[in-house]
Amino acid sequence: MANSPAHRRPSRRKARGAGIVPWLFISPWILGFLFFTLGPLMFSFIMSLYDWPVVGARTFVGLDNYTTMLRYDPQFWDSLWITVKFAALFVPLNIILSFGLAVLLNLNLRGTAIFRTAFYLPSVISGVALVTIWSWLYSKEYGLLNYMLSFAGIEGPNWLGDTGWAIFAITIASLWGLGGSMLIFLAGLQSVPKELYEAARISGVPPWAQVIHITLPMLSPMLLFTFITSIISAFQQLTIALLLTKGGPVGSTYFFAMYIYDNAFKFHDMGYAAAMSWVMFLIILVLSMLVMRWSTAWVYYEGEVKKEGGHG
Repeated sequence: MANSPAHRRPSRRKARGAGIVPWLFISPWILGFLFFTLGPLMFSFIMSLYDWPVVGARTFVGLDNYTTMLRYDPQFWDSLWITVKFAALFVPLNIILSFGLAVLLNLNLRGTAIFRTAFYLPSVISGVALVTIWSWLYSKEYGLLNYMLSFAGIEGPNWLGDTGWAIFAITIASLWGLGGSMLIFLAGLQSVPKELYEAARISGVPPWAQVIHITLPMLSPMLLFTFITSIISAFQQLTIALLLTKGGPVGSTYFFAMYIYDNAFKFHDMGYAAAMSWVMFLIILVLSMLVMRWSTAWVYYEGEVKKEGGHG
C-alpha cells in the first residue's frame, strides 16, 4: 500500500513544487533580462536594417547602413580613431593609478579610512556635477589648474580649447572616477596571504621583487577585470566629452559614442545609429575576447594547477 500510485502522487507533486521554487526566485531577473536587455538588443538590430526616422515611414535597407558606415562615412573612422586614442590613454592610466592608490591605502597609515572615502567619493558623483567641477578647473581665465601653474611661472594651456590638450583634459576628468577600480584592487591586496610576504622577506627578496612575483600574480584576476571594464568604459565615453567640449575643438574629442548620439537624437536617423551601436558592440566584444585569450598567459587563479604546456 505504501508504494501504491495514490501514495506516490503527493510526493511527486511536492518534488515538482520544490523544483519550481528556485525559478520563482530568479523570475524577476529573467523577466528583466528579457524585457529590458535581450528585447531592446534584438529590436536595435532590427532597427539597424531599416532607414528608421523618428517621424515618418520606415524603409527596409538591409545592410546598407553598415555599408555606408564602413565605406562612405569618413566621420565614422575619425570618431573611432579618436576613441582608440582616448582608450590608449585611459585604460593603462586607470589601471596604474587605481593600483597605486590601493597600495597606499593598504599600508594602514593614520587616516586611511578618510582617504579611502575621499578617493571613492568622486566615482559616485553624477556626470553633470563632475563636468561642472572640471569646467571650472580647466577654465583658461579663472581655472584652478592654471592658477596653480602660475605659481611655478608656467602659463597654463587652454585645456578645452586647444586640439592638442583637449583629449588629455577629457582623460584626466574621466580618471576622476577610478574609485571603483581602486576598491577592487584594495580588496584583492587585503586577501593576499601575509605568509607569502613573510617568507619572501626571510629569503631576502627585495620589495620590488615581491610586487612583481607575489602581488601582481595574486591580483591578476582583478587586473583582468579592470582591464576589460576600462576598455568598455573608454569606448562608451559620452557624458564628459558631450558636456565638457561638445566634441571640440575642431572635432578633436568627437568620440564614437557621441557620433552615435548625434545620429540618433540630433539627425534623427535611428537605423544608422543602431547600426553604429552594433559595430561598437562587436569592437568591444572582439577586444574583450582577445584580452581573455591573452590572459591565459598571465592570469593566476588560486588553486589552479597548470599542466605542462601552459593549459589548465
